[in-house]
Amino acid sequence: MKYYEKTIHSEEIFEGKIINVRLDDVLLVNGKTSKREIVHHNGGVAILPMLTENKIFLVRQFRKPIESELIELPAGKLENNEDPVKCALRELEEEIGYKAGKIEKISSIYTSPGFADEIIHIFVASELSKTTINRDEDEFMDILELDIKEAVKMIHDGRIVDAKTIVGILSYISK
Repeated sequence: MKYYEKTIHSEEIFEGKIINVRLDDVLLVNGKTSKREIVHHNGGVAILPMLTENKIFLVRQFRKPIESELIELPAGKLENNEDPVKCALRELEEEIGYKAGKIEKISSIYTSPGFADEIIHIFVASELSKTTINRDEDEFMDILELDIKEAVKMIHDGRIVDAKTIVGILSYISK
């Protein structure tokens, strides 16, 4: 790699429930050193649930870091070394109360590679059958059933601004 930064010292400065943060001293390609604050996250999944060929489910939930509600794909974090497909199937059932007869990977994206290693694996789920919602006790959200064309319109007019949701919907319709 032409611009590789060699880590010469690393210090864990925070260990939390969802993220860990470390401070790395790195050697740059020009021989100078710099510091990098790095957020480690186990990664996650997002699921585009297709009720029919044109109908999808999204969720609306409050997101504390931005002090606002977002309209998003159902999503969740990977547990340690969890298989992304298994996580996607679990999250789909937990958040919107559906099982998928078919699940297919659309993409994987890094959310903010300038400071975090979080990767989100995006899936499309189809052949859905109703089960029971089983959310975590700290999860509160509305389930929205939308025409996929309306969701695309919501992306273009700024009602959907969540990156994983935009990537998931636009990747799906461009296939």
